[in-house]
Amino acid sequence: MSVSLSFLRIFFFVLSVFFMTTYMVSWPEGTVHENALIGIALGGALGCLLMGFDLLFRKFNLRSFNIAVIGIFLGYLMGQALVLVFKAVLDISAGTISFPPQTMEMIEIALFLFGTYLGTIMTLKASDELYISIPFVKFSPMAQKKKDLVLDSSSLGDARLIDLIATGLFDHQLIIPRFLIKDLYAQAEIGDDLAKSKARKSLDLIKKLEVLDSLHLRFSDTDFPEVKDPQGKLIRLSRLLDANILSADISRVQMSSIEGIKVINLHSLSNALKPLTQTGEYIKIKIQRYGKEPRQGVGYLEEGTMVVVNGGGKYLGETIDAQVLSVKHTSSGRMIFCNACDDEAHITHDFDDEVEAYDDHK
Repeated sequence: MSVSLSFLRIFFFVLSVFFMTTYMVSWPEGTVHENALIGIALGGALGCLLMGFDLLFRKFNLRSFNIAVIGIFLGYLMGQALVLVFKAVLDISAGTISFPPQTMEMIEIALFLFGTYLGTIMTLKASDELYISIPFVKFSPMAQKKKDLVLDSSSLGDARLIDLIATGLFDHQLIIPRFLIKDLYAQAEIGDDLAKSKARKSLDLIKKLEVLDSLHLRFSDTDFPEVKDPQGKLIRLSRLLDANILSADISRVQMSSIEGIKVINLHSLSNALKPLTQTGEYIKIKIQRYGKEPRQGVGYLEEGTMVVVNGGGKYLGETIDAQVLSVKHTSSGRMIFCNACDDEAHITHDFDDEVEAYDDHK
């Protein structure tokens, strides 16, 4: 690929020098040698200018180019329409409104440029929704299997989102709806104290996401005024963009099966990434409180996994060695059951009943 690009650059550089030199040699003024030197200099400058544009637009992919071409075409039509409307207004006025010829030309050029610019910019900004206005035209790469992710309010309120995004796993994928930001600003102004605190944290997190250069965070201006429920708007937007939802709300998992939208849950992702602990392994755990059963102590690993230690009740506030007996998966995550290594009894229980007891307790 680099060889082909180098060849094309050299080829067009030589063409620029050749054509400019040929043109300047036939120039009626000056000597042939002087004109040839001027032609070589102009051709070299034009070749460098072409390569400069190549470097300037090196990140401009074919999809963006196609959108720009469509935008210029639509802008051209809009500019022509504005000029025709302006001329029609002058014709209807029947001489009441008149301008000098030079002023007319300037107004027409200004209207044409305004329409072209406005049409191009609107097309570029709303490229994802272009197929709504022009059926069967949707600029989405066919080979791209990875879907975008629309963030909801619960994910924006979860501080773990920054660490997750810093891994680069979701670069060029995240979309934040504008209507969600408006709702957060409203909550920060007129909500209760808890809602205000959550809304401000979410807005601060959005500002942190915006400064991540590698993330390429996108904002969607699409709104659905007829839908009053924010969740309904989020679902409509996800369907429109053919995107998934990134959420920290467990209830959305059940909602997704009903609405037909895939929801990626932060809690499920966090639980999936928790380190596995095997039976028989020895761990160090600090006993932080008493368990539900006699002589039991409860501690927590660094990532928050609950550890129930038989015989650990007498070591409250101490860090002890414990041997893993069983790892149970529950609706709220993992629970690890251990025996205290200093406990001679090494009591074992039916842990299924204990899991239910701890779930009920939580």
